[in-house]
Amino acid sequence: MNRRTLFRSAAALLGVSAAGGTVAARNGRNRYYDGPVSDHFDGVRFFNPEGQVPKGFRDLMRWRFGPKPAEWPDEVALSGSTRPAERVQDMTVTMVGHATLLIQTAGLNILTDPFWSGRASPMTFAGPKRVVAPGVAFADLPPIDVVLLSHNHYDHLDIATLRRLKATHDPLVITPLGNDALVAPTGLRCQTVDWGHSVEAGPLTVHCTPCHHWSARGVGDRSMALWGGFVVTGPAGTILHIGDTGFDGGRPYRGLDRFGPLRLAILPIGAYEPRWFMRDQHQNPDEAVQGLLLSGAAYAIGHHWGTIQLTDEARTAPLTALQEALERHAVAPDRFRAQAPGDTWDVPPITT
Repeated sequence: MNRRTLFRSAAALLGVSAAGGTVAARNGRNRYYDGPVSDHFDGVRFFNPEGQVPKGFRDLMRWRFGPKPAEWPDEVALSGSTRPAERVQDMTVTMVGHATLLIQTAGLNILTDPFWSGRASPMTFAGPKRVVAPGVAFADLPPIDVVLLSHNHYDHLDIATLRRLKATHDPLVITPLGNDALVAPTGLRCQTVDWGHSVEAGPLTVHCTPCHHWSARGVGDRSMALWGGFVVTGPAGTILHIGDTGFDGGRPYRGLDRFGPLRLAILPIGAYEPRWFMRDQHQNPDEAVQGLLLSGAAYAIGHHWGTIQLTDEARTAPLTALQEALERHAVAPDRFRAQAPGDTWDVPPITT
């Protein structure tokens, strides 16, 4: 991807100079969410308590005119697609691509940040383009019961895919505050949650937890919908899923022991260069390994790499960096897998 295209992609995703935003703030009001002031909402915008604010336009321009990003291939052959089982009682996770994973546990099928479109962008003709096909064809999905939407960036909240899910599966969407304004036109059922709140989904409970990120769909709506991680508790074990986060001194990973032992952590490992620009909002593979250790999870899956180019690092750089981080922190490589599209993992039980 050339520098100009990557710059446009970043602008669209970061909401710095994007066009085509669906809902924007007017007259200092938030048109996604109207709720009380809290320790992470000032009445108009959400924020990371004691955290860092997103970079602004001047920093975006500094990145734009900085070193050239690594070139990604235009297309990568899918090593193999899979047709998942209809239901799983224990715990199986299949990578679709980027932040989209199929979690099967306790007889329920959960999709995270579903994205089957060709681009992650407000435009169909420009923006981050998929270089590898989804690891599960949309027609091969089992019945989808729940969708976990972590935040509203275009690579995580894809309206076209949500409309397809409504037409074929009609799942319940669980998402942080404010994102229901974007989901509503799809007709999907939507349950919003604040940090620290939870919702029942059959035999599972989905808890919304803090992470360090931000949100935007266009000009003027930055941080007007909340972002978050999810902890899913159920009879087969507990899962942590984070769509995007900065490491933030490890805060997203602290205090999770209140949910009991984590069997699995699903963590982002890509879109982290250059560090001066991305550090606050996107952790790198070494920080993801530190997150695994801080959370106490038995196993981890790395996602958010290799499907669409958002930042400067090479496509497979997160894989090399993850391997080096595992060695540096003395973590067995079979404990933290960076899944490629089509990979399926029957997550081992926690051993004592």
